[in-house]
Amino acid sequence: MYGAKGGSVYVLGNAAGRPLINSVGKPKVVINGTCLDFLAESFMAGDPHNGGGFVILNGVKFDDNGKLVALQQPYPGSNIFSLASGGAIFVRDPDRTLVDQQLNGGFFAKVTDEDWELILPYLKENEQLFGITIEQLLTVNNERREPIEVYRKVIPANAAAAVSEETDDVEAELSEEPIVK
Repeated sequence: MYGAKGGSVYVLGNAAGRPLINSVGKPKVVINGTCLDFLAESFMAGDPHNGGGFVILNGVKFDDNGKLVALQQPYPGSNIFSLASGGAIFVRDPDRTLVDQQLNGGFFAKVTDEDWELILPYLKENEQLFGITIEQLLTVNNERREPIEVYRKVIPANAAAAVSEETDDVEAELSEEPIVK
């Protein structure tokens, strides 16, 4: 996926190191597993809410019995979104294992209703392709959770300045209206 310019890609397992490096335009990518390092390095995919691109990293796998399970860490590497100037990464990270030190030019931002509506059609297509249901993705420790409790958004530094009032603080967000009922 080096230099991707557009289209949609769905990966059942893992993507190798440096997926989506130098991508521009409007690629929409769902990676159900994880990747090693430098996810979306130099990603220049514009504003995802205005036709730009994004990545959804689910951090899950099927175990030996065919049951969907979360990976210990959705992204074990570093340099996520390094040198990026556009787009967004939505990481399924209900335990908040992804930390600031793994970001290199990326910042956490609030997952909004608009974000959920943006990625939901891709998660539905992912469900059709691989049988990974949205219900499974939103269930953590046998409890159905809201998308803001499960997904985190990483945005590039230039976008972070524009939304500095938004936070990735789930507890504060849960006092607001739920995204999915």
